[in-house]
Amino acid sequence: MKNGKHGSRARFERSGGSGSGQKPGGGRSPGGPGHRKSGPDKPGRFDSGRSDKAWPDKARPDAKRFDKPRGDGPKGDRTLVDKPRFDKPRFDKPRFDKPRFDKRPGKPNFARGGGGADRRPNFHDAGGGKVWLYGIHPVLAALANPRRKILQIAIQREVDAQLGPRLETLAEAHPLGLPDAEILDREQLDRMLPRGAVHQGLAALVQGLDDPDLDDIIRATEGQDAARVVVLDQVTDPHNVGAILRSCAGFGVAAVICPERHSPGATAVMAKAASGALERVPFVRVVNLARALEHLKKAGYWCVGLAGEAQTQLHEADMTGKIALIVGAEGEGLRRLTRENCDLLVRIPIDKGVESLNVSNAAAIALYELQRRAAVAL
Repeated sequence: MKNGKHGSRARFERSGGSGSGQKPGGGRSPGGPGHRKSGPDKPGRFDSGRSDKAWPDKARPDAKRFDKPRGDGPKGDRTLVDKPRFDKPRFDKPRFDKPRFDKRPGKPNFARGGGGADRRPNFHDAGGGKVWLYGIHPVLAALANPRRKILQIAIQREVDAQLGPRLETLAEAHPLGLPDAEILDREQLDRMLPRGAVHQGLAALVQGLDDPDLDDIIRATEGQDAARVVVLDQVTDPHNVGAILRSCAGFGVAAVICPERHSPGATAVMAKAASGALERVPFVRVVNLARALEHLKKAGYWCVGLAGEAQTQLHEADMTGKIALIVGAEGEGLRRLTRENCDLLVRIPIDKGVESLNVSNAAAIALYELQRRAAVAL
């Protein structure tokens, strides 16, 4: 067969065989692994014999991209220099060579230097048993409490026109006296208190009250056949505790008892939620709640616990005499040892679609039932 245009030699040379017509670097057979079809003017991807036209001078693989420092010589001069791109450090000295905030001794740093966001200290507990109270009802109740030592009073200028005469009356009646009120603008009062505090234009720095002892409550309720105390089992939210204190003040409860651990302190948040009840209802802390319940039983109290799974409903239970009403944390409820020390477990009848009530609401309902029965017995 002749070697024509479609002859076997032509096919062999085009396929990159070992004949004399083979192009350099061509040794891949058509259809083999890694084969890439190339046109007549476009070399293959792995063809090392491709022309220089396929690679411009700036994009050639062997060209140096950064072979000339900026500004040295004409544009066409591409001599390689062994010199770093940056011949000197970007900064002659550290970027932050002084502290960001100016911390001067004796002056609280309320804001960032340069007018940034507020950086206020925590005024809920001013240290050393001191606490800031704010709001008209909590502060006026604290000023009227003879057991409370008042260290500082701050009042907004507009509020002073309304409450000034009342503050003077409270100062005359207080056994320890009251300091002169500092009249401030609203912005100054805002900076003194925690962010978002609803102070109503009045605040006071007070000394914390001494925690009464459980024996003091037992002695104070001797001879009271209808005495009531409320026991909190790991109720940690200060808003709930404050609301319970407020209900206790309304229903004549002798004291609120809670464990030292897993319970909030007597902070401004609790005092604000209690709306002055923190000054009237003793807040007792005990080391061991189970032993405290045993102590109350020996003093003649019936321990009644609120539990959603109890069989007896609140209005069906016989709750006469001295009652220690025990409420637990939402969700967890009463702990095992607390349940075991209860004489009776009762529940509040609610709709089946609702799992439980808020602990402060449940305590208020139970206290109302106790108060109603005491009134009927009379």
